[in-house]
Parts: sequence; structure tokens; C-alpha cells
Amino acid sequence: MDSVSTVVGIAVVVTAALYLLTLGSGALIRPETAKRFLGGFATSQRTHFTELALRILTGTALVSSAPHMAFGQGIALFGWMLIATSVVLGVIPWRLHQRFAAWAVPQATEHMALIGIASIIGGIILLAALLLPRIAD
Repeated sequence: MDSVSTVVGIAVVVTAALYLLTLGSGALIRPETAKRFLGGFATSQRTHFTELALRILTGTALVSSAPHMAFGQGIALFGWMLIATSVVLGVIPWRLHQRFAAWAVPQATEHMALIGIASIIGGIILLAALLLPRIAD
């Protein structure tokens, strides 16, 4: 039987995959709604730290679940990148993150179809990595 931490880690990875699939679908079907959603990050200190906590939680789940997943080394590397970038964002003043997001998000959301497709592909990759047999890295 798997340990509780393994089950929780895999549940968080599944949740992240479903989030990406939902975001991707929303970006393709209702791009204006998805733009507003993405523009909401870093708008306040509370959303800034909530985003960072969720990124660290997801990164930790990816790192801890990677040994049980196909493409384990790549999944773990991505998890560590999420953790590291979140820690960096956590130590800089949140208003700096807010100013960067105010500049970057409108530019990124000009390409909602690309965001949608990339998010769906990311969600599929995460689910496939969970379902495929472990491949020797």
C-alpha cells in the first residue's frame, strides 16, 4: 500500500493536470474570461502569496511523485523549477511581482490560443506520466 504522502502527492499532481486542462479549455472556449482570471494573479498581497503557496505545493508534489511517474527526471526538474521560482518571487517585494505581472500578462494573453493548447498539452503530459509505466531515465 502506498504511503499517505505518496497518495497526497499524486492527488495534487492530478489536480494540477485538471487545472491545466480546465485553463486550456477556458482559454480556447472563453478567452476573455481566461484573460481576466490570469490577470487576477499578483493583484494583491493575498493573491500573490496564495499563488506562491500553490506553486510550491504543486512543485513539491511533482518532486515527491516523480519516482512513481514516467519521465520522472523531467517531472522532478520541473517541480524544482516551480519551487525555486516561487521562493525567488517570495523574497522580492510583492509589488514588484505585481508590476511585472501588469506588464507581462497582457502581452502573454494576446496569444490565448497558444496558452490554451500549451495548457492542455501540459495537463495531458502530467496525466500520461502518472498512467504510463515508469520509464528508466
